Amino acid sequence: MGTRLLDSDLPLVAAPMAGGATTTDLVAATADAGAFPFLAGGYQHPEALAAQIHAARSHARPFGVNLFVPPTDGAPVLDTAALAAYARRIAPEAAALGMELGMELGMELDPEADLPTRADDDAWDAKVDLLRRDPVPVVSCTFGPPPASDVAALRAAGSLVLVTVTTPQEAAAAQALGVDGLVVQGPGAGGHSGTWDPARRVDDGATADVVAAVAARTRLPLVAAGGVDGPRAVTRLLAAGAQAVAVGTLLLRTDESGASATHRGALADPRFGSTTVTRAFTGRPARALRNGFVERHDRAAPVGYPQVHHLTRELRQRAAATGDADRLHLWAGTGYRAARTGPAGEVVRALAASL
Repeated sequence: MGTRLLDSDLPLVAAPMAGGATTTDLVAATADAGAFPFLAGGYQHPEALAAQIHAARSHARPFGVNLFVPPTDGAPVLDTAALAAYARRIAPEAAALGMELGMELGMELDPEADLPTRADDDAWDAKVDLLRRDPVPVVSCTFGPPPASDVAALRAAGSLVLVTVTTPQEAAAAQALGVDGLVVQGPGAGGHSGTWDPARRVDDGATADVVAAVAARTRLPLVAAGGVDGPRAVTRLLAAGAQAVAVGTLLLRTDESGASATHRGALADPRFGSTTVTRAFTGRPARALRNGFVERHDRAAPVGYPQVHHLTRELRQRAAATGDADRLHLWAGTGYRAARTGPAGEVVRALAASL
């Protein structure tokens, strides 16, 4: 496997969970328990990310930062007519929450007109510049291959660079960029899939099988992610070829998590008996608890990230605030039933029990 990739006592990683679930308290608690934590840079303004980095650094333990790679020139072309049709389809969901769809876009939805689109690069350049000027031990990148020039710049600043992959083909392409390691995400992972192709169907399968397939294609060190539900899963993934195992969903209900009360409650609610991969909330494949919004709209959801994300963002925020789990993006991996309340450090120590 070569040189050990991450500087932590345990071969465990606290995965970055964008949108508020990952807090600096969660980073500190999981680091204290021996894991290697990541801050979630996705969706954050660079200034807010800088403040989080400062707070995490004051804890004096190594950590990483995760960034979302913006769509590249090879990304699927947005079907604006399909986006407009989807907006009209889900407008009643917003109305049920007492709001008008499109407020997040700064416009009113006209049923007879096409929907203005909003795309962005999640301030990629500004965040890379921040991490060049104020480097952290590790930078991970999700949603696709980062520009080779940015990989080189981050490494020159002193950071190890990891890229999330979901297939051996992506792993080979990432290795060619000169990265230091790979995060191998299996289909059972909660939240957004790291697939480089947002139009791809993400089928069910075992993370260990994906790790083994990637390990056969590259000698880069690997971090496995997806479907972790206890210490046996950690052991299986290490045996498959990973140096470390990432956990996210199991941390969502902990004391230090920033997940909403609505999300936390749904993870333990018997009404939600399964997960599924859907584009209904963001236009990109993501695994969530199967709820009413998914049932009603999954098949109609277009490929269109981040446009669909922006379209539904305020709707989802309102659902979380009002306790409407039927309309909230309830991100969850397949191991969600094992998520428990209590200190995050206890989750880390329990996962390490068989190591």
